[in-house]
Amino acid sequence: MTKEIENLGNVIRRIRLQQKRTIKEIAEECGFSKSLLSKIENGKVMPPMATLSKIAQALRVKISTLLEEDGDRTAIYNSAAEVAGKATLTKAGYTMFPFATDYRDKKIQPFCVVARKGAVEKNRWSHGGEEFIYVIEGSLIFKVGVTEYHLKQGDSLYFNSAEEHSISPTSAEVKYLNIFMQ
Repeated sequence: MTKEIENLGNVIRRIRLQQKRTIKEIAEECGFSKSLLSKIENGKVMPPMATLSKIAQALRVKISTLLEEDGDRTAIYNSAAEVAGKATLTKAGYTMFPFATDYRDKKIQPFCVVARKGAVEKNRWSHGGEEFIYVIEGSLIFKVGVTEYHLKQGDSLYFNSAEEHSISPTSAEVKYLNIFMQ
């Protein structure tokens, strides 16, 4: 269990308990099992962004609130080594690194996502907010609604996250910047 997953679980649990709400109540509002939420709160699972978004909505907080640590910093630096070394494997089969977790009240939440061909679950996500994708290396098919976008290095996509969306790497590995706005 990494420190980031444990911190995320602790933040979710703390907010839920401050609101005097049960795991069952939040899980039902999110549309998933009590067991999954318990695993997230106990730091056993790093949820994909769609799941984090649902938890944030159920708790009536911004997704950045779930990802930030205590502190009021006005600038956050993340080294390349930190991004490479602290990326976390999600249940959906891709790794992600949330940038600037210490920055309070963010308007956006940027992530570095790495997905490998054949390793990503065939899921379709839908959640509140908007997203911006910028491909750093490799290529993928990003499906939004019924439209497939074939993205390669340097390509970008901006979309409404309420539309069902999915990824399918077409190169051995694809690395992209995903900026989530709630």
